[in-house]
Amino acid sequence: MNVTYLVPLILVGGLISAGVYLLLERNLTRMLLGLLLVGNGVNLLILTVAGSSGNPPIRGRTSSGETTTADPLAQGMILTAIVISMGVAAFVLALTYRSYRLSRAEEVANDPEDTRVSEQSGTAIDEDLPEHVPSRDTDAPDELDALPGHEGSR
Repeated sequence: MNVTYLVPLILVGGLISAGVYLLLERNLTRMLLGLLLVGNGVNLLILTVAGSSGNPPIRGRTSSGETTTADPLAQGMILTAIVISMGVAAFVLALTYRSYRLSRAEEVANDPEDTRVSEQSGTAIDEDLPEHVPSRDTDAPDELDALPGHEGSR
């Protein structure tokens, strides 16, 4: 493997791993930075996988004696991904600003209702279930198997 392909792949791994680490934080600004790092890592991955450079994808144009034509799909995908990531970044930044204005805290707190549900014991939930629940996954035909115009429909 050529070293010129190894360096961008190491950068991709570093960007995505740092982005995932930041996404797992409870701070909204760090989550935003994590989203941006993951987006840039994926863009670099698309650019690396697209292959080497070549002639522009315009008929009759050449670039310094290249013999192959560059793949325009990767460039279009990266441009689209940049626009989408900027939209997501603006949305998360607006959510962060709104959260800060409402609570003066940038940390994402646990929802009290989720905490209450998770603290309930497992036995109280199991008491509500019937003892025997018939399985719907059988080979016998039932009302879900009937199709209009089918011979076996009722």
